[in-house]
Amino acid sequence: MKPSLPAVLTLNAGYVDAAGFLALQGLFSAHVTGNFVTLAASLVHGSTGALSKLLALPVFCLAVIATRFISVALAARSLSRLRPLLALKIALLALACVFAVRLGPFADADSPAAILTGMMLVAAMGVQNAVGRMHLASYPPTTVMTLTTTQVMLDLADVMRGVAGAEAETLKPRFRRMAVSVVGFALGCGLAAAFYYFAGMWCFAIPPLIACAGLTLGEADGTA
Repeated sequence: MKPSLPAVLTLNAGYVDAAGFLALQGLFSAHVTGNFVTLAASLVHGSTGALSKLLALPVFCLAVIATRFISVALAARSLSRLRPLLALKIALLALACVFAVRLGPFADADSPAAILTGMMLVAAMGVQNAVGRMHLASYPPTTVMTLTTTQVMLDLADVMRGVAGAEAETLKPRFRRMAVSVVGFALGCGLAAAFYYFAGMWCFAIPPLIACAGLTLGEADGTA
């Protein structure tokens, strides 16, 4: 089966989230609301990273807002919107890689270098989230798997009880898309763990490459 742009975005989100968590002492760059939990843990245990976790949500929100403004500006000029936004995400991921390789590893997740690296990752995932909502709304979210997993289990339950007719015709393609999304995110997390273990900060070289593949797929599908 030919990979789709949403599947590649999901793979990338899983990779970025896991790599950032490992390299930046528990920072979630894709599932940013998870930082509420890790922030509480940092405050209780006195570990580093509280500031970066506190900044993650505002930076994410600013990235989403900026993406909307850029998209509207491009549309007003009758220009392609998806391709430049995906290119922006690639640039942010590439910057994060440069910072990580040149300035890492990070013993203190609240150091300026670590915060700069982490916020580049968060901003990139903010762009990706906005792109998903604006241009790929018929597909599952690419960065948060809780609701997607819930829907997969509901659909699986319906398959087990034997739904038929129009309901079954709607259920089957949705089940496939969402199952691919969950598997892709999990695969991204696993790949990030492996690359981080063997390559350290160089693991951040992979997300821009995956993002470039996503841009190529978007162009091939005519969506970019």
